[in-house]
Amino acid sequence: MTGTLRHRATAEGLGTAALVAVVIGSGIQAAELSPDVGVQLLANSLATVLGLGVLIALLGPVSGAHFNPVVTLAAWFVNRPPLKEVGAYIGAQTAGAIGGAVLANAMFAEPLVAWSTHQRDAPNLLVGEVVATAGLVALIFGLLRSGKENLVPMAVAAFIGSAYWFTSSTSFANPAVTVGRAFTDTFAGIAPSSVAAFIAAQLLGGVVGLVLVAAVFSSPAPSRAKETTP
Repeated sequence: MTGTLRHRATAEGLGTAALVAVVIGSGIQAAELSPDVGVQLLANSLATVLGLGVLIALLGPVSGAHFNPVVTLAAWFVNRPPLKEVGAYIGAQTAGAIGGAVLANAMFAEPLVAWSTHQRDAPNLLVGEVVATAGLVALIFGLLRSGKENLVPMAVAAFIGSAYWFTSSTSFANPAVTVGRAFTDTFAGIAPSSVAAFIAAQLLGGVVGLVLVAAVFSSPAPSRAKETTP
């Protein structure tokens, strides 16, 4: 990674904002173009796959392209960067997610802030979030332990695209994105009352993912190069 902490946090905020704008915007567009829920989900997932892959490739060299507090916390557990970096990343990701939701609403002439009414608190959906987040964390850190970090942009985008379909929750797998999606009462929204349970499931999934990495990959995670901070 390159740049100061300020540059890296800015990249995390912008990347998360763009990701949420892609998720919400493509969901709104899909719902406007087709009444078929399956077609809507297909369009939403394809746009997310393409957008996420591009964002990771673009901003990965700057910040690592976490765009996800669970990934940031897992990276802290593995590499132990200063806690101020963790706080800066998570703050930027959350603010970016909210900004991305407002931007998507604005692009499609929706109210800038409209709390979602999509209840997503059924137990099976929470199981889906544990599975999706565990798979994401295991994939990222498994590739890093294998020395195949060049595959991360394509592999992460592909996993999220597939998890849209094989998990009951459609794979939010990201606390910041979950918060952002509460700000839109559209196809991709989640009711504020469902947010806490989703985030708890995602955090549990992150722990499960790290356990899987430790169980499968025997070599230690490569240490990061020393980073320059302001």
